[in-house]
Amino acid sequence: MKNAVNDGVWSGTWVARRLGVELEGDEHLTDLLGMALRRNPKRAHLLVSNVLGKHVPQSPAVVHGHGVRLGHRVRALLGDAEAARAVVLGYAETATGLGHSVADGLALAPYLHSTRRPVAGVTPAGGFEESHSHATSHLLLPEDPALLAGDGPLVLVDDEFSTGNTVLNTIRDLHARHPRRHYVVVALVDMRSAEDAARLDRFAAGIGARVDLVAAASGTVRLPEGVLERGQALVAGHERADTVPGAVPGGQVGRVELGWPAGLPDGGRHGFTPAHRARLEAALPGMAARIADALPGGSRRVLVLGFEELMYAPLRLAAELERTVPAEVRYSTTTRSPVLAVDDPGYAIRTRLAFPAHDDPADGPGERYAYNVAGAGFDTVVAVVDSAADTPALHAPDGLLARLAAHAPHVLLAVVPAHEPHLPERPAMLPEPLRGPAFSSYAPDEVGWLLQDLSAVSLEAPTEEREEAVQNGGAHYAESLPVEYQPSERYQALFHAALEASADRIARAVGVVTETVLTERGGTPVLVSLARAGTPVGVLMRRWAEQRYGIELPHYAVSIVRGRGIDANALRWLAAHHDPRDVVFVDGWTGKGAITRELAAAIEEFERAEGVTGFDPEIAVLADPGSCVRTYGTRDDFLIPSACLNSTVSGLISRTVLRADLVGPDDFHGAKFYRELADADVSVAFLDAVSARFPEVRDEVDAAVKELPAEDRTPTWEGWRAVERISEEYGIHDVNLVKPGVGETTRVLLRRVPWKILAKAGAGADLDHVRLLAEQRGVPVEEVDDLPYTCVGLIHPQYTRGATGADGRAVNV
Repeated sequence: MKNAVNDGVWSGTWVARRLGVELEGDEHLTDLLGMALRRNPKRAHLLVSNVLGKHVPQSPAVVHGHGVRLGHRVRALLGDAEAARAVVLGYAETATGLGHSVADGLALAPYLHSTRRPVAGVTPAGGFEESHSHATSHLLLPEDPALLAGDGPLVLVDDEFSTGNTVLNTIRDLHARHPRRHYVVVALVDMRSAEDAARLDRFAAGIGARVDLVAAASGTVRLPEGVLERGQALVAGHERADTVPGAVPGGQVGRVELGWPAGLPDGGRHGFTPAHRARLEAALPGMAARIADALPGGSRRVLVLGFEELMYAPLRLAAELERTVPAEVRYSTTTRSPVLAVDDPGYAIRTRLAFPAHDDPADGPGERYAYNVAGAGFDTVVAVVDSAADTPALHAPDGLLARLAAHAPHVLLAVVPAHEPHLPERPAMLPEPLRGPAFSSYAPDEVGWLLQDLSAVSLEAPTEEREEAVQNGGAHYAESLPVEYQPSERYQALFHAALEASADRIARAVGVVTETVLTERGGTPVLVSLARAGTPVGVLMRRWAEQRYGIELPHYAVSIVRGRGIDANALRWLAAHHDPRDVVFVDGWTGKGAITRELAAAIEEFERAEGVTGFDPEIAVLADPGSCVRTYGTRDDFLIPSACLNSTVSGLISRTVLRADLVGPDDFHGAKFYRELADADVSVAFLDAVSARFPEVRDEVDAAVKELPAEDRTPTWEGWRAVERISEEYGIHDVNLVKPGVGETTRVLLRRVPWKILAKAGAGADLDHVRLLAEQRGVPVEEVDDLPYTCVGLIHPQYTRGATGADGRAVNV
């Protein structure tokens, strides 16, 4: 591969010819941009900048110069007095270096860039969405809260202004907190349609502010109908492992000490002032000289490779190196963005190096990329990372350094100290999520449990003893655990038969609910399952998104307890690490909707007490037979095999526990990990059986999702009304003792003292396991004609051992 940019051919030709995409605009637009295909459910094409220094290695002087010139134009627009009152805001991860460069040109204003790396103890000063991105949640984490609190001009810098949605989201969020009269939007290219431009004008008029635009070039992208589907098909047809000619295995890896000035921030993640800039300018010659001294003799072509959001420090080091060494110096950075690589002169992304994330990201492990590095003839690569990313994963056999060393004879690592903001004294921070295999049998990237491990505590009590204590008011059901039910061979056979029979149906429901969430919630959702019934569903939703779109959704499990609400400390942890607006709560199914109401009340109370806003209490569920939510995979009441068992189908995790002597005010709720039941564990087998059916049900899912907008999904709460009626008809007078639906009925038989089971007349194999459990526990099954659920479980009312039921009959247990 001679040149990653064009080899004399426009690097958007390959995509343009195959998708019919047309790039129209300024004369030099194609000099600035090429095109590639992205693995993304929202947008097929990717405009690849030739002067940004992200995907395409470029002269650092060219990269920095474009940003500085844009900054000069902004200063001329504002005048020096207003420029000195301004704040420059750049977008992570792609435009962090560009925003810095614009701030260099403006010279008088501080700089801040958004980040996807939360910092424990730093309260976000704002957040917003990048709706088309693969990773959308942006946090604003200034060390000085006053940085964004002024009323001077706000200069927003992005590499590409395509629809304006990201800018609108940003201004909307920040204007509500700190209104301003003037906003300036800066981009390398303005690719908005006339309709998008008019929308921004209307928005500006609506908030009573002036919004100006400064861009190096402008144009539009003409997209033919069906381009998204055709792009996804092209990606599927060309996706393959990296095949790069001319690899040089076993390149040497060394380290160079930069001598970074103590206390100087590594960039604008927490704010970067003109005084910081002056310190950096003074230190650059010495740091570049250390790199130059470490370069192997005879280096002719050198790449300085930055790291995701860390773009500016590597860029300035590269530009100084370019001025002082005879070698050809180029600059680019690694990225989270998954893009198809095609080794064709008419395609912007010629090669792709993939490697695991090495900075312990908050959203869990995942793949990262370096584009157009392999095969580009670099004899030395200087990899610049911050200290948070200098981890064992960076140095691992499959890590970034090893991948680079396979394609360059020499690799040098330079580490910039990650800036740690000064924080006021706070209480001890909450711990990080528990993950398998230390806690649960799920893989560590499948779910993080926002719980504390109570495995060493004896919490189990006989079912009858627990029921008596709960109903007498002597204990709450969450203060102890039932003895784990150990299924008979006959019952296990029923579970496996049910799984085989229902895997397609579950896979369809998983696909529908996941596609609904991706479409309607926008961005990259943060799945938060309600432990523990919601957890297998959250894992399956994560697998669907990953298998179909290559998106790795963050997934956590939290505790919610009827009558006591959701774990507030878990919500605090989520708010500190993610934008609350990204959070999607997930559960297995709805019964009468008690947890739906509990969650809504708990979120309202939490936001009132904490001053944190943005959590949406709407739950996404696999099955909604109670008609309690808008986001669901199906409203049928059918057997979900994960309801048949206890911990052995839920990662070997118990129900959650909330007891004052075990869970303090600053603790997560607790749960146990039943390691001793590993031989009976079917948790992963259940997930694998369902996710194996994903490819087979994709067309059915797509058809169902297309019909959803025409359906009335407004909750009717039909289930709640049915429960109230049943409670009165059977003389129970307590809706909490009526458990509707197959899943809830199974729980009654496994964990509570059942009185009787109501079964819909004619219900078939979905109730085989219920009938078996009822037989084993001596519980009558009564067929009912007008039941809105497949079945309903009735807990024994006013239970004491040896008591009679409301109908006067003795209870058999």
